[in-house]
Amino acid sequence: MTTTTPFRLLVTGAASGIGAALVRRLAGPGLHVLLHTRRNIDGLAAVADTARAAGGTTEILTGDLADPELPAALVGGAVAAFGGLDAVVANAGWADRTPLLDADLAKVDDAHTGIARSFVALAQAAAPHLRESPAGRMVAVSAFGPHVFRPGVMTFPTTAAAKAALETHVRALAFELAADGVTVNAVAPGFIQKDPGTHAAVTPELRSKVTAGIPMGRMGTSDEVAAVIAFLLSRDAGYVSGQVIHVNGGLV
Repeated sequence: MTTTTPFRLLVTGAASGIGAALVRRLAGPGLHVLLHTRRNIDGLAAVADTARAAGGTTEILTGDLADPELPAALVGGAVAAFGGLDAVVANAGWADRTPLLDADLAKVDDAHTGIARSFVALAQAAAPHLRESPAGRMVAVSAFGPHVFRPGVMTFPTTAAAKAALETHVRALAFELAADGVTVNAVAPGFIQKDPGTHAAVTPELRSKVTAGIPMGRMGTSDEVAAVIAFLLSRDAGYVSGQVIHVNGGLV
C-alpha cells in the first residue's frame, strides 16, 4: 500500500526490520514521516532515502527511548516538520532471553522503561495532535512473548513482561481515546526473520529448532507484520481499536 493523500507519521525503531518494512510499504508522495533509531544511523538513512525516492518527505531523530525527554521530542519534531501528526507506530524494542531468576533487577527496569513507559510517554505527547487528525492512529509492536510459555519455545521473561504491560496500556488508551475517533492497537509478531547484519535473538544454530515449533514451519517476514500495521493505520480500520493482533504463523 502506498499513500498519496497527506499522512503524517512517526515510526520508532525504523532503521531495519518491521519499522523499515512499514515505511517501504507506505512510501509515496503523501507520506511525511519522522524516522527514529537509537543508533543505526546508516540503516535509518537508507530507509529515509527510499521514502524520499517515492516522493515522500522525511525527518530523522536518534536517541534512546529510555531518555524521558525523547518521546516528547519525537512528537514535537514531527509536528514542527509536518504541521501535525496522524499516526504513531511504536516499534522500537528488543528481546532478552535471560531467565527471570538470573536477571539483574536493573535489566527488568530497563525493559519496562524502554518498552512500556516510553509508549505511555509517546501517547501522552501525541494524543492532542491525534485528536485533531481526521483519523488518528496509534499502533504498538508487541510480541508473542507475553502469550506463549511452553516447552520447546524460547522465552523472553523481562521483555515479555514489558510487552504485556504495553498491551495493557494499548487497551487503556483505546478506551480513553475512542470518543475522539482515535484508534489504538497492538500487533504481536511471532518469530520474524531479522535483516542481515542486525542483532537476532535466534542464532543460525537455533533456527531449525525454532521453526520446528512454529505450526507453519517457517519464520515470518517483516513485511508480513508491516502489512497488518498498514491496515491498522488505514481508514478501513476505523472501527478496530483496543486489539492485539497476532502475526505468528499459528504459534498459539
